[in-house]
Amino acid sequence: MARSGAVWGIDVGQCALKALRCRATATDDKIEGDAFDYIEYPKILSQPDANPGELIRDALKQFLSRNAVKGDAVAISVSGQAGLARFIKLPPVEAKKIPDIVRYEAKQQIPFDLNDVIWDYQRLGVGTVEEGFALETEIGLFAMKRDEVFRRLEPFRDLGIEIDYVQLTPLTLYNFLLFDRLRDLPPPDEYDPDDPPESVVILSLGTESTDLVITNGFRVWQRSIPLGGNHFTKALTKEMKLTFAKAEHLKRNATAAADPKAVFQAMRPVFNDLLTELQRSINFFNNLDRTAKIGRFLALGNAMKLPGLRKYLSQSLGFEIERVESYNGLVGAPVVASPIFQENALCFGVCYGLVLQGLGLSGIHTNLLPHEIVKNRLVKRKKPWAVAAAAALLLGCGISYGTYSLGMNTVDESRWQTPQKEANDVIGRSNDLNGKKTAADASYNEIKAIGDRLVGNVEGRLRWLELLKAIDAVLPTEDDPAKRPDDVTQRKELYITNMECQQVDDFTTWFTGVEKYYQGPKGAAQPAAGDAAATAASPAPAPAAGLTPAPAGGLNAAPAGGAAAGFGATSPAPAAAPAPSGAEGSSSGGGPTGKGWIVKLEGYHFHNDAKKYSMGEIGEEYLRKTLIDGLLNGKVTLPTANRKGVETVSMKELGISYPVLWNPQKVMPELIDNPKGGAANAAAPAVPVGGLGMAPAGGAVPEGKISVPKFKFTVMFCWQPKLPHERLAARQEAEKEKASTPETAPATP
Repeated sequence: MARSGAVWGIDVGQCALKALRCRATATDDKIEGDAFDYIEYPKILSQPDANPGELIRDALKQFLSRNAVKGDAVAISVSGQAGLARFIKLPPVEAKKIPDIVRYEAKQQIPFDLNDVIWDYQRLGVGTVEEGFALETEIGLFAMKRDEVFRRLEPFRDLGIEIDYVQLTPLTLYNFLLFDRLRDLPPPDEYDPDDPPESVVILSLGTESTDLVITNGFRVWQRSIPLGGNHFTKALTKEMKLTFAKAEHLKRNATAAADPKAVFQAMRPVFNDLLTELQRSINFFNNLDRTAKIGRFLALGNAMKLPGLRKYLSQSLGFEIERVESYNGLVGAPVVASPIFQENALCFGVCYGLVLQGLGLSGIHTNLLPHEIVKNRLVKRKKPWAVAAAAALLLGCGISYGTYSLGMNTVDESRWQTPQKEANDVIGRSNDLNGKKTAADASYNEIKAIGDRLVGNVEGRLRWLELLKAIDAVLPTEDDPAKRPDDVTQRKELYITNMECQQVDDFTTWFTGVEKYYQGPKGAAQPAAGDAAATAASPAPAPAAGLTPAPAGGLNAAPAGGAAAGFGATSPAPAAAPAPSGAEGSSSGGGPTGKGWIVKLEGYHFHNDAKKYSMGEIGEEYLRKTLIDGLLNGKVTLPTANRKGVETVSMKELGISYPVLWNPQKVMPELIDNPKGGAANAAAPAVPVGGLGMAPAGGAVPEGKISVPKFKFTVMFCWQPKLPHERLAARQEAEKEKASTPETAPATP
């Protein structure tokens, strides 16, 4: 149903039901009242023989019989004693985190489970936000038990009145003050907490309780006092031995009584109690906010008509108490000009504040209406639209279905039965053939695996022969063996004294230990002059840690005169010597991986005559240019895979890679037998052969011996054997790739 724009504010009091209907005007400082109602109950709700629920329901029925509320928003009030109000000052916090902080504070401040209460909060008009942080923020936190809220809503729901706002009475009084009386407040950004505007006290004296609100327009403080007009009546019944009804009549007409002095004397204790509570409340507020200055004191409620009460409170409190008998912001002749409204104007302040909230003109707009009611009401309002949308969708689907049904009826299914059967037959044959192919592939792979094992057993016997032949092919030899020089220093020969092999699962560990000695396929830098005569270098670290050492004299036995050059040495490594300058091909980009064999060659050579050869052709460099280079780039002639011919195979194809000269030593003199024999050297001084200027320790060359320069070496490399048929398959695959790759024309210079 369309909204009318009007709002009803209904205050269900202990003595009467008050209602005010208003709507907004063209100006923001006025609202227009076009209807009101004041219905006094036959009995006060707190009387012992009264039925509150029935009295309220009867009053609402009477109200509905005289007024229409459909299409209007409805706001009701709840006494301050039935709810909880807390005003909390937050520490500096990010503005977006205020809801989380408030929820935490709600758990601390509300003495009930949050699921059992209806609560809401609002930031008050103080504090600032700087760079996303809220400073001096004050929060008003308001709550009410869920079952109490539903109890207050029950009479309205029974009569079909939809409630839009539920507000605490003290907050409606604050909204009334802010709109109707505090019109000259400074802007919020000019608020000075050290010099705030004057505060106003409003006292609403009800039937059973009194609401006290103190505010300066920016901050608000409230308290509910458990004293009201009924306490005066009860005092009269006690002191003057009257019935409740007679005492109530006497209270309202005290000045016309036979003995007015006796009446006031009977009510004096209540006067004193009310004064004491007001003084205590105001003093507490002054202690709470020492910068506050109370300037005005307003009073609401028909109980304030009690003769002498206002004068007594004014003299005792030191404030001039002003009764609210008119409203500055309320216009509309049907209301303000009505005698009944004027007579009961003191009790319409709560209704006024409720109307302001409904019109969006209030300072505090929290709402204690249960969220499930709001949600259900929203769903109810949207339901007609949802039903209409569903109906439209159903209609569209029906039309679409009918259209397709008509189209399908025009198709003769028998025309497609034969092609569909043929297609299914083709699919069946295809699936059958795919199954046979899968079985054939599995049989082929099984037979191929058997064949590979058979071929591998035959060809596997050739692996070690091919390795030995490859090593022999890269060893340097004389161009003409018949002209082999007698001087051993001039022979192009390397002497291999020991060859060992060890199988590993991963080359990485081995290569980590020897990586600094690896110089790659481009050769090594030339040693500096004089290195040939230098003393032997200090022992180098073991090439690989973690391999199991062999027993003494076995595969990993250390060579004479030095540290172990084997594979499995586990002794701590000394400080590593720097790699030769100019070394290329370090493994920073990677090294050998996978499993295979590590082959170690130990030997020596005498090709170290510095007078006959350059420094790049003796010692370590001679070994690199011969054996190491051969292991990198050499080739060997081997039988083909079918054993019907020979082929040239590179070291890479054989699986040989990463040759390393491990811990290269210096050229050292050594005594060997004189190949010419005789005793010519028996008394001769130690004259070195080859012109190196070396002499053995002791100074003299023994009889039958000569001193020659000797270079001992240990060379290791990786070997991942590749059988002849594997090499053939790799070549064929490479040729296929080369044939499928288009050649690129050379660039024009």
